[in-house]
Amino acid sequence: MHNNLRDSLDEKERAFIDQVIAERSSRPGALLGILQAVQNHNPRNYLPMETLHYVAAKTRVPPSQVYSVATFYALFNLQPQGEHTVSICRGTACHTRGSRELLESLVLELGLGQRDDGDSGGADKATLTTADGVFTVRTVACFGQCALAPVVEINHSICGHVNEHTLQRQLKELARESD
Repeated sequence: MHNNLRDSLDEKERAFIDQVIAERSSRPGALLGILQAVQNHNPRNYLPMETLHYVAAKTRVPPSQVYSVATFYALFNLQPQGEHTVSICRGTACHTRGSRELLESLVLELGLGQRDDGDSGGADKATLTTADGVFTVRTVACFGQCALAPVVEINHSICGHVNEHTLQRQLKELARESD
């Protein structure tokens, strides 16, 4: 199986991962740092399964443990991410001030289709990426910025008191940047 792992990643990617492991393997919490560096190096900001298997083999950490870490922490992505990320808070304060409506309008605006995930209005977790790879929309449980509700994070910048008009204007600006 190890040979198949070598064949699924190109030589340059293996060399990068090997270097990251060599630099970080002796540090506390090494696996987190290794996965974060490898994900940041990926142009689509995610950890493909073959990468997780390669990291497991090279660090001698069981694949189930590597996968468990990658799925436990919200900062890791197992699917390709868009060029721009829009995260909508689904915490109680944001929900009561319209974050669900922001999410629904954003999903429609970007053509992400109908959501059928049993959302009851709580702090659900979803990640959707547009077919063209320009936008990823995700929900988070809480940003801890309740006084600014509803809160939306756009490309790692917190925006408070967001309404549909403001969000649509920001999306149009980002779409122009991507053209």
